[in-house]
Amino acid sequence: MWFFNSPQIVFGEHALEYLEDLPGSKALLVTDPMLHGLGFSERVRVHLERAGIEAIVFAEVEPEPSLQVVQRGVEVMRATKPEWIIGLGGGSAMDAAKAIWAFYERPDLVLEEISPIGTLGICKAKMIAIPTTSGSGSEANWITILTDKQSKRKQLLANRELMPTIAIVDPEMSAELPTDIAADSGLDALTHAVEGYSCNWHNDFSDGLCLKAARMVFDHLRAAIAGSRRARARMANAATIAGLGFGNSGVALAHAMGNSFGVYFGIPHGRAVSLFLPGAIEFATNGGVGRHGEMARFLNLSTDPSEEGASAVLVERIRTLMANVKHPGAIAKLGISTTDFDSALDTLVSNAELDACILTTPRIPDHVELQRLFEYAYVGKSVDF
Repeated sequence: MWFFNSPQIVFGEHALEYLEDLPGSKALLVTDPMLHGLGFSERVRVHLERAGIEAIVFAEVEPEPSLQVVQRGVEVMRATKPEWIIGLGGGSAMDAAKAIWAFYERPDLVLEEISPIGTLGICKAKMIAIPTTSGSGSEANWITILTDKQSKRKQLLANRELMPTIAIVDPEMSAELPTDIAADSGLDALTHAVEGYSCNWHNDFSDGLCLKAARMVFDHLRAAIAGSRRARARMANAATIAGLGFGNSGVALAHAMGNSFGVYFGIPHGRAVSLFLPGAIEFATNGGVGRHGEMARFLNLSTDPSEEGASAVLVERIRTLMANVKHPGAIAKLGISTTDFDSALDTLVSNAELDACILTTPRIPDHVELQRLFEYAYVGKSVDF
C-alpha cells in the first residue's frame, strides 16, 4: 500500500494574491536575511495585511539550515502562536519552516521521531510554502533537511504531516533569479525528476510527473538562464512538478553523494547533487539496473532499444545541458585541491553511506565503489565499473 500526497497548489500569474483570501490573524514568515532585505517579505506582508493577518517575520535562515536556527524559530512561534507558518525562499527556508512547524506542534519531539512511519499530531497551525527559486521542490513534498554543522552532515527527515497545506507558485517570485542560482536550481529539479523516475520506490503516479518535469527542464532551462520570463515561469512549474514526483517516490545515489559533498565543502545543493547525476546513471546502467534508457525513450531523446545505448544518450544530454548553463561538471573545477579532497574523502564516503537517499538507489555501491565514484567525479570521468 502506498499514498500520494500533495498540497493545494496555487500557480500562475498573481498567485500570491491568494494570500488575501486566508482566514486567521497571525502568520510567522520564515525566510532568509537576503530575501528579507530585497523586499520579498514585504511583498508577502502586503497581501497578508489585506486579509487582516499580521506577519511576524523570522529572517534568520542560513543556507543548509541548522537545528539551532530552527530552535530559535520555534521560540518565536511559541511566543506568537500564529495560525499559519509561511516558508518563503528556496529549499532552505521552506525546510526550516517545516521543522519549526513540527517542533512547535510537538515540543517533546526528537529528530529521530520525524520519520515516514507514525504520526506527529500536527493540528495547531497550517503551512504555506512560497518558492523563490525553481529547483528544490520543497513546496510540494513532506521532506525537510537539516544540517549538523559540527559533523558536516545532512539529516533527512520526512513525515507526511509535514506536507505544506498550500503551495503558492507565482512566477514573479523567481523572475529575477541570478543566473547561477537559476542554473543550480534548474539542475536540482532535473536531478529530482531523473532520480524520482528511476529510484526503487518509483510508481505509476509519480512516473508521469517526473517525465514531464524532466522534459520541461530540457526545454526551458537554457532560455530561463538567458532571461526569458516565460521560460522562468515554466521552470517554476517544473520544479514543483518534480517535487510532487520525487516526493511521492524518492531520490537516490546522486543525492546521497551530493548531500555529503555539498555540506562538507559548502557547495550549493543543486550544483552538488547534479554533479553526481551522470556518474550515478552510468553506475546503475553498468550494473544492469535502472530505467534511465526507458526515460530517454519517453523523452524522445533516443530511439535506441537497448538500456545501455539509450541511457548513454541521456547522460550525454545531461552533460551537454550542464555545460550550456556553465556547471563545472567536475569537483576539481570547483577549485577544490587534491589535498583537500583526499583529506575529506573518508568523511564524504561515510556520510554518503549514512544518507537515507542511498537506500532507494537501484544499485547500491559498496564502500570501495562509493570511494571510486567520488574519485571519478573529482576529475569528471565517465564511470566504467
